[in-house]
Amino acid sequence: MSAHQQLQRRLGTFDATAIGLGSMLGAGVFVVFAPAAALAGQMLALSVVIAGAVAYCNAVASAALAAKYPTSGGTYVYGREQLGEWPGFLAGWGFVTGKTASCSAVALTFGSYIAPDYPVPVAVAAVVALTGVNLLGITRTALLTRILLCVVLATLVFVAVAAAVGPHRTVGASEALGGAAGVLPAAGLMFFAFAGYARIATLGEEVKDPARAIPRAVLAALAGTFAIYLTLALLLLNHLPGGHLAATATPLLDAVMQSRLQAGAPLVQVGAAAACLGALLALITGVGRTSLAMARERDLPGPLARVGGKHTVPFVAELAVAAVVILLLVTTDVMTVVGFSSFGVLIYYAVANASAYTLDSHPGYAPRWLNAVGFVACLLLAFTLPSASVLTMVAVLGAGTAGRWVALRFRRRQAGRG
Repeated sequence: MSAHQQLQRRLGTFDATAIGLGSMLGAGVFVVFAPAAALAGQMLALSVVIAGAVAYCNAVASAALAAKYPTSGGTYVYGREQLGEWPGFLAGWGFVTGKTASCSAVALTFGSYIAPDYPVPVAVAAVVALTGVNLLGITRTALLTRILLCVVLATLVFVAVAAAVGPHRTVGASEALGGAAGVLPAAGLMFFAFAGYARIATLGEEVKDPARAIPRAVLAALAGTFAIYLTLALLLLNHLPGGHLAATATPLLDAVMQSRLQAGAPLVQVGAAAACLGALLALITGVGRTSLAMARERDLPGPLARVGGKHTVPFVAELAVAAVVILLLVTTDVMTVVGFSSFGVLIYYAVANASAYTLDSHPGYAPRWLNAVGFVACLLLAFTLPSASVLTMVAVLGAGTAGRWVALRFRRRQAGRG
């Protein structure tokens, strides 16, 4: 790798942890409890625990791998180094395509909160503005993430207090929804609210003392998020009737509206908007770094590997990601095309667990058997997702695989002629 392609190590453990928290405590926390409650009912907290356990398996695998391979790209790099080029490509392609669609959905969610009558123009403006922040360097990204994270955390504390003080409505038997059969599918939904710790790994090339800082940041971010989600799940189940929690599109806002603190409802809307921005900022950053890594290995167009400017950022990859996200926003109904990204994320982490399993040595927090558990759990949750989502992502992965195969054959022919 040539020197001009290297990123600079400017993030400490605190910054990396903040980016992880900002990724996980994103737009999903304001909406995910409702569909999960519809599936699991009063067993919602168990779904959170299962999702947290699977997330822990994946997090420690990612942390162990990131400590060994402290470079941009995350599981794309780990898969290539530990399993071979094809598994690495599968992880990277699934991440880039799935998370690019997620960028569009999160941006549109932000636009819908801020300007319901003009969501797309506002979403486009948000993508442009956050890309501009990223181009100013990773330290600016970390600073804005910390600011947005403070707003989100304050909002979640306020929601928790509102749900705790009540008044609480009695949940009748007729309102009971979901149950044991829905626990695993609900865990699959909740899992994606945990998935942001991968962003720490994708920034491995920009973290100081990565062997020490990345595992600490990953585990700290995950522990904090798990505590927040489990607390909110228990409070919401106690505060809102089961039918209401399962049916609403805004469970946290409704929790405040049905409490003695309903005058603070606008604060929840501000927090949701901040969460969208924080998640979008982290997504654009992560997809850009993974695209950079794939371009270095010629699995994506070579110009995406360019790093430059005063702030040493992958500016071509960042601009390309922004362009694709904006294109999706103005040409498609992005909320209908992002379901497949869930399957792609689970495949990404399955590759991470398989890669970690093959390491010669394992830290105490990431024993080999845990990697096996994580691999099986990822596949199990992936195939409990709706069939349409599974089939769509399988088609996307198949198209990427076919494209890479054709490109490799073309390169071999060119090399033979040379």
